[in-house]
Amino acid sequence: MLQTGACVIATRCVARRTSRRGAQKMNQDGARTGKAATVKEAKKVGAAAKIASGTTKTAPVKATRKTSAKKEAGTLAPRTRAARATKEVKQPSSDEIHERIMSAIMEHKLPPGTQLVEERLARIFNVSRTKVREAIGRLVHDQIATNIPNRGAFVSSPTSQEARDVFFARRLIEPTLARSVAMSATPQQVAQLRAHIKREHTARSSGAPHEIIPLSGEFHILLAQLSGNSFLVRTLRELESLTALIIILYDAPDEHHCPYDDHPLLVDAIEAHDADRAAELMLRHLEHVEHSLKLEPPVAGEIDLESVFA
Repeated sequence: MLQTGACVIATRCVARRTSRRGAQKMNQDGARTGKAATVKEAKKVGAAAKIASGTTKTAPVKATRKTSAKKEAGTLAPRTRAARATKEVKQPSSDEIHERIMSAIMEHKLPPGTQLVEERLARIFNVSRTKVREAIGRLVHDQIATNIPNRGAFVSSPTSQEARDVFFARRLIEPTLARSVAMSATPQQVAQLRAHIKREHTARSSGAPHEIIPLSGEFHILLAQLSGNSFLVRTLRELESLTALIIILYDAPDEHHCPYDDHPLLVDAIEAHDADRAAELMLRHLEHVEHSLKLEPPVAGEIDLESVFA
């Protein structure tokens, strides 16, 4: 009996120990599981916080940013091209600047003696001074402007007496020249003169006065060439260059320096070999050109270049 009771007691003790150990193990496992769950949950919370604060770059956000950048680039590119195009339009070439200055001179907006200041013109046309210098250089080459050392370029200003001297010399030479050509002109030479008159008519029809003046001068040089006298050709070239300058500077705005029918009538007389009439028409023509000029000294005073080219 005693042994049986002791065995029972021993069995119960072992069961109790086993039960306590199992409970402890379960508690430890539960703690570990709880701790892992807590850490995992904390990680989830931390990740959510980072996403909310924008510190984590997720794939959708990155794609959105790329798409936004592309949209901005697509929006800005046309604007940039338009800005560049506008900038190019605002910068004329040296040829266009030369044309503008030449037109202003022929319209008497820039009278003889006006200084062509490079810096001001560059600012007006929104270009570099190099382009302005090129345009003025062409005017100087054509004697429309004069470059004075250490002062700059000025619109040429031949005196009224110099203009009268030029026409006096032409009245001595050209009537005799017209007589000579009329006496010996061939049909081919008359055809050359007719072709030139056609060019003059085209220039007048297009409303290009800067082309009419040199063409009118070339007609007289052509007559000298048809005469076969090389000395007269050289002399007429110099006189015509000075005449063109004088007409540009002193031509009265309400007058036609060269009547439309003067040259055609002269060619008619040459074709008919009417030497006297050819000489008379030439003299009348030169007198008309001189009388159409307003040979007065230029009015003193500074010209506002900005208002001229506004």
